Amino acid sequence: MEASMTVVDSDDALSVPAAKKDLPPSMVERMTLILDAFDGRTSRLTLEEVACRTRLPRSTVHRILDQLVRLDWVDHASFGYCLGRRAMGLGGGDNGHSQVRAAAAPLLHELHMQTGMVVHLAVLDGAESVYLDKVGGRMAATLPSRVGGRVPAYTTAGGKAMLAWVDPEQVDGMYGPRLSRSTDRTITELSTLHQELNRIRQRRGLAFERGEAVRGIGCVGVAVRSADGPVAGISLCGDARTVQLERVAPLVVDAAREVTRTLHPELGTPRRGRRTREIPDSSWSTETLDQLLAVQSGQWL
Repeated sequence: MEASMTVVDSDDALSVPAAKKDLPPSMVERMTLILDAFDGRTSRLTLEEVACRTRLPRSTVHRILDQLVRLDWVDHASFGYCLGRRAMGLGGGDNGHSQVRAAAAPLLHELHMQTGMVVHLAVLDGAESVYLDKVGGRMAATLPSRVGGRVPAYTTAGGKAMLAWVDPEQVDGMYGPRLSRSTDRTITELSTLHQELNRIRQRRGLAFERGEAVRGIGCVGVAVRSADGPVAGISLCGDARTVQLERVAPLVVDAAREVTRTLHPELGTPRRGRRTREIPDSSWSTETLDQLLAVQSGQWL
């Protein structure tokens, strides 16, 4: 007689009868629950978070995750678990987000080491910013942002840096005349947002934010860009009372420029006999940066 294909977990046998009845009866259903727990392609979850979301026993989740890691459905690193190569391939790719993360990763860690601040990498998804990465050691725990999390793009420095390079008509289509408020410093009028985005363009893409997304937190952000528009946004965040955003702004600019060169080498030196697409030069001298900040000082406070 053939053995039954139903998988029974030893920890389930120890569960109380009522709880056992609530568990999905098959391994396939449990695997599906675990994969569905990752609510985005960039979500990073701990073992405890997966168990909480799936309402499965922790030991069951750990055992299934180990199998999924071995089969490349899930990746496991020091930060926890995320969807792996096979899972990423089911939706026709991840819109190049893995490539952006790979190109930016060493720059994000370098920014954190240089400044001690929290570093974010985000992309636009409609009217929202989606965090692809977050680096910041212990300080990162003080911020509510998380990898895979979403926030209104107009509330953050990185989001505004990306919106500045989106057509104004497209921005109008993203938002209504009234914008929802996150704090008492959030921009709440579409006309005010357009004024802010224009100031960012005048500063060659440099965006500032103090307490607009999270009370007491200040950020500076710059977009990674291609000839077709914003690709991602890199931002540095810290305590708005003590951080000197103007001093660290050039570091964010350099990081965004380096990621752009890695992702789009064709935007660099033109090949002989061929014209290549170009994006506006975002480089500046120390004197130019000082002048820009002096002219614009007070308008983002």
